[in-house]
Amino acid sequence: MKKVIVIGCPGSGKSVFSRQLHAITGLPLYPLDLIRWRADKTFLTKEQMLEEVRKLVAADEWIIDGNYGATMELRMAHCDTIIFLDYPTEVCYEGIMARRGTARPDMPWVEPVDEVDPEFVDSVLQYNAVNRPIVLERIQKYADGREVYVFQGREEAAAFLDLIQTGSVPEE
Repeated sequence: MKKVIVIGCPGSGKSVFSRQLHAITGLPLYPLDLIRWRADKTFLTKEQMLEEVRKLVAADEWIIDGNYGATMELRMAHCDTIIFLDYPTEVCYEGIMARRGTARPDMPWVEPVDEVDPEFVDSVLQYNAVNRPIVLERIQKYADGREVYVFQGREEAAAFLDLIQTGSVPEE
């Protein structure tokens, strides 16, 4: 496990999981939200984002946390480990609502408690119907030669991290 991608619905806890994995493994961590977004809420173009991800995947070791469909296949083609936080919609919705008003190391701004982006909320509510099948198809396409972990809940993900910390998960 040297080149890891962590994907899943917004609110699933990708960034929290990735920070914990980073703390255990020491692998460099690159949250895609920090690469794409600026503090003034402007963002890189798709082409700029792809160029930044190309630079990241050229390295020998990394954890890249985030979805960004335009970069997902590039990351999958270069990783040795795919971790998919495949959680129920309710868990992810609760996740996005709970983090509002909280400073996060993976985002360059704090989401206001009293403002909710309806498009973003809708993307979370529709993720399992719209995006999940695409993600599963991509995982299937790139599964050969890679370790693939699909967790159905936070408890499974936490147990996996515990196994890595104790050395029970085989290293590549």
